Amino acid sequence: MNDLTVVETPANWERLKAMVLDSVSSPITKRVYNMALEEFLAWFRQMPRPGFTKATVSAWRVSLEERKLGSSSIIIRMSAIRKLAADNGLLAPELAAGIARVKSAKSVGIRTGNWLSARQAQALLNAPDIATLRGLRDRAILAALLGCGLRRSEVAALTFEHIQQRDGRWCIVDLVGKHGRIRTMPMPNWVKTAMDAWAAPAGIADGHVFRAVIRGDRVAGDRLGEKVVWQMLRQYAAEIGILQQSRLCADAEAVRLSTWDRLQRWAMDEGIRRGRAMTQQRWR
Repeated sequence: MNDLTVVETPANWERLKAMVLDSVSSPITKRVYNMALEEFLAWFRQMPRPGFTKATVSAWRVSLEERKLGSSSIIIRMSAIRKLAADNGLLAPELAAGIARVKSAKSVGIRTGNWLSARQAQALLNAPDIATLRGLRDRAILAALLGCGLRRSEVAALTFEHIQQRDGRWCIVDLVGKHGRIRTMPMPNWVKTAMDAWAAPAGIADGHVFRAVIRGDRVAGDRLGEKVVWQMLRQYAAEIGILQQSRLCADAEAVRLSTWDRLQRWAMDEGIRRGRAMTQQRWR
């Protein structure tokens, strides 16, 4: 079979899409691949196509470039299409290999990103109304994002068991992050203070740190969804006028908002280095 019409019936398409999504384990990758495949299907249906061929996939890549998408956005969309060609089992091997050879966008160098200044980060941290329980929670979330460099999924997964003291310093220990990676990171004292200011009036001391706050300023549920974190972040970023600068968009998974977390980590590393120097000097 030398071509594949992937749009004969919705049931067939859903089956093919499920094969691709089941081949990846990360829920984030599943969501992005699902979006990419739906975009491809909508484009495929716009006009008659010769089938699911190398030429069709090349035309799809050109259409992505015409939309002025970034290289990372094009790469993830092309990766989903390659998965579709490789995992469906309905294409001839030579045709699937041809689709796999379609070049994606080049990613040259390392992007520095759009970082907030310390003043902008402070404005973002001060945006929530801490006279309310929701505001205390939101400030604690922003503190975790800024001070610990957490992703929104990691903020949603954070539990009190992850927050521990090591050598007299607060840390987030053994937090499972993206692609199942286990992360341990320092927690500045001001982040711990913000979390305590939320947890005490909320009346929670175990389980997930962040919970939903419903009408009447009452805590509900046993955890917070990562989409709520994203929506909350966009709201405060828009209020202080940094929504575009901080690139808070749907496909920006890692919330790297500020150099503040780098400065905090540098300060902690500097303290560790000084402590080691004092110890070495003491034992001389």
